[in-house]
Amino acid sequence: MSKDQPISPAVMAQRRAPSAPTSQSADSDTVRLTGTAAEVVAPEEMTGSQAIIRSLELLGVTDVFGLPGGAILPTYDPLLDTEKINHILVRHEQGSGHAAEGYALASGRVGVCIATSGPGATNLVTALADANMDSIPMLAITGQVASSAIGTDAFQEADIVGMTMPVTKHSYLVTDAQDIPRVLAEAYHLASTGRPGPVLVDVAKDAQQATMTFSWPPEVELAGYRPVTRGHSKQIREAARLIAAARRPVLYTGGGAMRADVAAELLELAELTGAPVVTTLTARGVFPDSHRQNLGMPGMHGTVPAVYALQQADLLITLGARFDDRVTGQLDTFAPHAKVIHADIDPAEISKNRVADVPIVGDLKYVVPDLTQAVRQEFQDREAPELSTWWEALESLRETYPLGYTRTDDGHGSPQYVVERISALTGPEAVYVSGVGQHQMWSAQFVAYERPRQWLNSSGLGTMGFAVPAAMGAKVAQPDRVVWAIDGDGCFQMTNQELATCVINNIPIKVAVINNSSLGMVRQWQTLFYDGRYSNTELDTGHDSRRVPDFVKLAEAYGCAALRCEKDEDVDATIERALEINDRPVVIDFVVSANAMVWPMVPSGVSNDQIQIARNMTPEWKTED
Repeated sequence: MSKDQPISPAVMAQRRAPSAPTSQSADSDTVRLTGTAAEVVAPEEMTGSQAIIRSLELLGVTDVFGLPGGAILPTYDPLLDTEKINHILVRHEQGSGHAAEGYALASGRVGVCIATSGPGATNLVTALADANMDSIPMLAITGQVASSAIGTDAFQEADIVGMTMPVTKHSYLVTDAQDIPRVLAEAYHLASTGRPGPVLVDVAKDAQQATMTFSWPPEVELAGYRPVTRGHSKQIREAARLIAAARRPVLYTGGGAMRADVAAELLELAELTGAPVVTTLTARGVFPDSHRQNLGMPGMHGTVPAVYALQQADLLITLGARFDDRVTGQLDTFAPHAKVIHADIDPAEISKNRVADVPIVGDLKYVVPDLTQAVRQEFQDREAPELSTWWEALESLRETYPLGYTRTDDGHGSPQYVVERISALTGPEAVYVSGVGQHQMWSAQFVAYERPRQWLNSSGLGTMGFAVPAAMGAKVAQPDRVVWAIDGDGCFQMTNQELATCVINNIPIKVAVINNSSLGMVRQWQTLFYDGRYSNTELDTGHDSRRVPDFVKLAEAYGCAALRCEKDEDVDATIERALEINDRPVVIDFVVSANAMVWPMVPSGVSNDQIQIARNMTPEWKTED
């Protein structure tokens, strides 16, 4: 990292962690890059732009999403000469960012996007902020005006490094061509290690055009950046002791478990402890829904058993979760009886919202097996805790308050039924991507998630328009899987131009537009909290002859297969027809009721004890002492 550049808060947080074995030498800050090509390249002369492409090749990048413009144009020229990198020309830079996110989420690899300076770069900001909130490994490369013009308000100049520092793991400005290989190697390493996240590299136009001496691998020095991998053994043992003593434990599992790829290790720990498991919105699929111990998703729209389990627990075994407000509700009333074990690779998350009784800083890929081993030893030294009473209460709630819905009676389709049937007819080997709103919650509730990286969505930032470009990126990463974008009619209108990208590049995603002709989640809140005063939430997309736009005609104009389904009895046949079409994208306009609501629901800012299963209906449970 250049000495004259400020260090981002995310990197500083990981520097505060205690020393532990990492990918760096104990006596040096020199990084041994992971995931890069083993090839050693002897020094050779080339331009900075050629160095960008060569560095990406050697970092193992095979796919990038981008849109050229003046300040990045020098780098687009050598793209023509590479056979190792597939460039996908998007229709909007925000689409390139979300596509890179979808690519990363579906594959576990770093997603890469490219944009020009000024508005091209600023159009990436939403995707960068989204990736930052959800810990998605992403590398964004932007062009910048010539270094001599920086600070002069030159044409299409924007201080994108300054703008993005709060929403990236780190941001670089490169004005010397010789720095390009090192900076890109550092950026890739930062994005993919520790707590993953987006890194931006802004390259001045003259640095792209200048001649430099390229060699590989570069010497990378990230002073003080040493993400902890192994949890402290004393803390691991203390956590095991708490687990052995608990009578109402819960494995509270967050997106960090997904990012760490610990599905197998989590399953072993869960079955050893016998504890119920709840999976947050970003963790759906890391523990199979079909497993008896899975209580579902907790939080604002979580299942009653999952919410109850957290509220009544005497121990939270928190793995890669951050006590987000959508999970906790009113924070000071959340899990009031519970001690907290909190394991996370980012020390800044430990005790940020809820004080941890046993903090464990480390990579869950190592922490979870170590914890399992320690728990197994505890159970050998003394009997495993008896959890039958705890499970009796949970099973009673699961039987009394199953996740379900009431079909609509206004003549329009039932959105929950649509999502449920997409899942049933497509299966768990598919990838499901959602936008944000009611359809997102129904997708989290009614799709059966059995494997990691099956479910992609914008969770922390809640970005409308995420689904279509992210599904495009996911399909590029996983071309042999069926990829569904389950979108809303509001979200779909924000980024549907990327259907053109899909058609031209033969990326046959399937898009289910859950068309309730409104901004559904906002309308739900207006129904519940604003006396049904529907201020500016009607979209006129589906319930009468206006249909502005007509999604079938729009999809056909883009070259997609287009279908419409308006009744529940036609849902299966429509989905089956979509599954038969694999030579181009498919868009289905599912016309559904605007009156359908997402239940259960915890109103914002109140205790999770006030969860409602329908309007003015709150389940009863016995509060434990």
